[in-house]
Amino acid sequence: MGRQHGFTLIEVMVVLLLLGMTYALVPPMFDIGGSTAELKAGARQVAAGLRKARSRAITGREESTLTLDVEARNFRLSGDAATRGLPRQAEISVFTAQGEVVDAHTAAIRFYPDGSSTGGRVSLAMGERKFLVDVDWLTGQVEILDTP
Repeated sequence: MGRQHGFTLIEVMVVLLLLGMTYALVPPMFDIGGSTAELKAGARQVAAGLRKARSRAITGREESTLTLDVEARNFRLSGDAATRGLPRQAEISVFTAQGEVVDAHTAAIRFYPDGSSTGGRVSLAMGERKFLVDVDWLTGQVEILDTP
């Protein structure tokens, strides 16, 4: 009598258990990564807009602003008709000079021809993840801070 080839019931159950665990763990890992990547992309986009506004102020020798609408989740640069969107799920807040606050949902950060600024901070957060885009008032330098 020959030996039969195949899998035992225990081997099949172990494989199904491993597949089930993989299925349960992998989607949340991708969801968190996607949210973080989207949030970081939003912070980079705001930082790029602020740097562009500073550059315009210096090269054009006139004041330039980035105006952010936290309710609509977008921003625009002075002199541009186009608005740039930010992540819809993000909680966005702006800290800037009182004179740059337009209303409860809109505020601006202004740059001057010498490169200085009114200064401020744009905060983008999703859950526990948060990115801060800081603008130094004296130098106008823009920096992204990643908070744990």
